[in-house]
Amino acid sequence: MTSPRPAPGGFWRRLWSLTRKEFRQLLRDRSNLLIGIGLPIVLILIFGYGLSLDVKNADVVVVMEDSSPPAYEIQATLAHSPFFSARAVRSLQEGRRIMAAQQADALLYIPSDFARRLAAGDAVLQALLQGGDPTRALAVQAYVEGAVATWMQKQQARGEAPGSPSGSVVVVDRIWFNAANDSTWYLVPGLIVLIMTLIGTFLTALVMAREWERGTLEALFVTPVRPVEILIAKIIPYFGVGLLGLALCLFAARLLFDVPIHGSMFALLLGSMLYMFVALGIGLLISAFTKNQFLASQIAILASFLPAMMLSGFVFDLRNVPLAVNIIGHLLPATYFMELVKSLFLAGDYWPLIIKDCAILAGYAVVLLGLARALTRKKLD
Repeated sequence: MTSPRPAPGGFWRRLWSLTRKEFRQLLRDRSNLLIGIGLPIVLILIFGYGLSLDVKNADVVVVMEDSSPPAYEIQATLAHSPFFSARAVRSLQEGRRIMAAQQADALLYIPSDFARRLAAGDAVLQALLQGGDPTRALAVQAYVEGAVATWMQKQQARGEAPGSPSGSVVVVDRIWFNAANDSTWYLVPGLIVLIMTLIGTFLTALVMAREWERGTLEALFVTPVRPVEILIAKIIPYFGVGLLGLALCLFAARLLFDVPIHGSMFALLLGSMLYMFVALGIGLLISAFTKNQFLASQIAILASFLPAMMLSGFVFDLRNVPLAVNIIGHLLPATYFMELVKSLFLAGDYWPLIIKDCAILAGYAVVLLGLARALTRKKLD
């Protein structure tokens, strides 16, 4: 079915009318606003405040068979640390019972001859760890060993403990790109990728598929408007909502979670806009293929949001996964945007990486939007 030939010179007038219609529809539908604005705010609060990869307030049982001052100092060191919630018991049997009931993450055993062996230079402490969560167990182990090492350095500085056989050695730790050693610095930049994926892909696919179902697009096809004008009018409002999501993330990063932004804001905005075009292209492509709201929403989650969360480096380092998963992860545009955002937030401007990631995102955007344009043809099935 052919449509009337568009009048020459009317492109901008038609585009303005279509865009105004899309903005009105976006503001009229509360579900769109809930997904585009409400859900990003919820994700920021959950990931920023409710989710942490750090171990804090780990329950540690300290078995105090020795009642000497050094033993009490170790117990006090653990008790006053923000990483531990320490409690003392008198017998190893009681401590093991607590561990068996899974009421503690670790047990630190201070034997009855600890003070004597400390004076002799061969004191031994034993740590027992809950191994149900290996990652947490390793973190708690490192924290316990670090607390004991800190106490030992203070003892040696006061001349109350024998020095190291290898001489006086002080180890000064410094963590690059995350000086606070806070997982929030790692999570909040990645939220930009998830939120822009959610808005660009999920919301666009859902809205476009809804219009295919209701016949709105078929009604537009019999007007003088061109398919490219329809697509541009669809892109503009959700592009704006995506940038609003970016602004919310930047606001939360700086004012709520004190995450630094060491890199160029221009590079961050450029990369974000390129990725927003990529996400919009995926959403338009999904809706053009399915033309069904339920199916489009499910495919959008499975093909974009979940991979962006699990396979882009947001949760798991891709260097630590099997080769096949690593290859799949590097086929996702979200992986390159994740790399770009985290580098700009935490490391600064490394222009070879910025140029590489922006070029890859631009290539994805051109291909995906081109495919969406090819599939949105002005004809009725």
